[in-house]
Formats: sequence, structure tokens, C-alpha cells
Amino acid sequence: MLKYEAVINDITDKIASGVYKPNDKIPTTMELCDQYGVSKITIKKAMNELENRGLVARRRGSGTFVKSLTPSNLPTNEFMSKSAQMQGFTREHDNREGGTVSSVVYEFTVEHPDAEVAKKLSINPDEFVYRICRVRCLDGVPLVIEHTWMPINLIPDLRMKNLEGSIYGYIEDTLKLKISSAHRAIRAVIVPDDELEKLDVPKGSPALEVNQVGFLDDGVAFEYSVSRHVRDYTFFSVSTH
Repeated sequence: MLKYEAVINDITDKIASGVYKPNDKIPTTMELCDQYGVSKITIKKAMNELENRGLVARRRGSGTFVKSLTPSNLPTNEFMSKSAQMQGFTREHDNREGGTVSSVVYEFTVEHPDAEVAKKLSINPDEFVYRICRVRCLDGVPLVIEHTWMPINLIPDLRMKNLEGSIYGYIEDTLKLKISSAHRAIRAVIVPDDELEKLDVPKGSPALEVNQVGFLDDGVAFEYSVSRHVRDYTFFSVSTH
């Protein structure tokens, strides 16, 4: 085993076992060099790989921190997707030939998050989030219903026009934030009765349900979403480290 791989394995084990907890700061490069008896180059290579795997995030001027979702609390069917996949529904389908993307917004409110949403976003329950429900369509055909929560202090001044277009486009093009990666858990479900009409499917229709936490490049969670896909759901590239 190469030296940098041994460092990766040890830090991953410490994250999984809780020695390094979510949002903990990882020791500095020099401290890790002393701890493992290796060079700066070895530590840099190990940390780059840990970042690629979605386990840690570097914050400029502050150091390297454990992300809020780690192997210790990830189910086996959850994986990390890299930035190439984090382009959003609008850009994903705009990159294909033909087809007009549209959105139908059913809910757009501001509220305090419940315990589950607050935990996913690593925020306090007394903070405010947007709660969004919209159906994404291609050529007028409903493909997916999305239930999304975003912290207001992180994604300010979100408007209805952004929901009807591309939220990710607003985040990156207007707010100048960089969307980096996501943790996703996928399972097969039956479409709930209150979503049948919105998705234009009959009772008992199957769907792929995707639970997702999206991260910016500094490791901060900017989105928690639950979406149910009834048509045309494809992964173009997947990282399963």
C-alpha cells in the first residue's frame, strides 16, 4: 500500500468511527506529516483524494473540515456525486438536443426547518429556510416533483422567476457561489396520492425517490431536497468511492 493510501484509510476510519466528527477541523499539514511520518506532498495527495471523495472540505484561510455527511451515517445506497453532475435539471436538459424545460411552482414559502431538515443542512431550527415545491417538465411533460429547502442567509433574495427558471443558475451566475458536490440516497417508491395529478400519472405509479444534500465548494450545505422521478431519470457519471 502506498503511503498516501495509508493516510487516506486512517483518516477515513477516524471519520467513520467518530474520532473526527462532522465539522471538526482536520490537523494541519505539518501535524499530519509528524503524525504519519510522511512528506507534505504525501499529505497533500491524501487530502486531495479525501476532498474528491466528499469526506472533507477546505475553507480558505481556515483549514480542512469534515463534511456533515460521512461514512458513519450514510446508508449503503448513498453516494457522492461530483460537480460535473451538479448542474441542475435546466442545464442538464439544455445540454441535450431539443426539448423545452419548464417548471410549475406549487409552493414557495419561508419557515423554520423541522428537526430533520435542520440536521441535513447543519443549521439551527430557529433559522429560516425557503420551502419549495415544484414540478419540472420537458416539452410540457412532468418528469419530476422536487421538494427543496435552502437556508435564506446562504441563498438570499430568491425570487419566483428563479424557481420558474434555474435555481442553480441563480446561485452560480448571480450569487457567484460554486456548487461542488452532493450526497444522494435513492430508493424505489410509489408516487403519493397527492402528487399523482401534479405528475400526470395513475395511482400506483412507481418513482425513483432521491434524497439529496448539496454542498458548495467550501463544504457548506446549501440545499436539502427530496425529489420523485417518474420519467427519464439517468445518471451520466457516478462516483462511488
